Amino acid sequence: MELTTYADYAVRLVNTEEPERGKDALTSVEEIRRLFSPGGRGAKLAEEADIARLRGVRARLRGVFESAAEDEQGRAVDLLNELLIEYPVSPVISGHGYLDDAGRPQWHMHLAENAPTATALYAALASMGLAMHLTAHGVDRLGICQASPCRNAYLDTSTNRSRRYCSDRCATRANVAAYRARKREAASA
Repeated sequence: MELTTYADYAVRLVNTEEPERGKDALTSVEEIRRLFSPGGRGAKLAEEADIARLRGVRARLRGVFESAAEDEQGRAVDLLNELLIEYPVSPVISGHGYLDDAGRPQWHMHLAENAPTATALYAALASMGLAMHLTAHGVDRLGICQASPCRNAYLDTSTNRSRRYCSDRCATRANVAAYRARKREAASA
């Protein structure tokens, strides 16, 4: 597993809240378990106290995405560094028993699931993944959806760094709204 794939943990956690709509999906231990891999250690550690703790981590991660979206790169990095210091990770080498064509193990890096709480584990995985993504691809590859009222976080993986929306649905909705606004403006002119 490439360590940047852990960045999806950050996106999933941030997107459990829709601040513009007043919606929050992070309301139960079961919702916390859904954030983790099924049967993983994090899901087993989840408890009621993690709801408030993960909401705090979520707000801090949202701050990273919002700072990046506002081109405040230094602030985004500072916020992420604070999380990395508070929630350290331990790397481990894994092979899962997979062999290459020559019969050699296919070794790769994972992050150990050795944190004492579900919050500490999730925050460590999400922060490290986001840090790996940021250093590999740039701060400008972290964004907040520009479709109103959506404020979902996303990772820009486009070839030309042009992504502005979290999904095709939001892109379509924004484009249709812009088209209708232009039509209304042309009709009133």
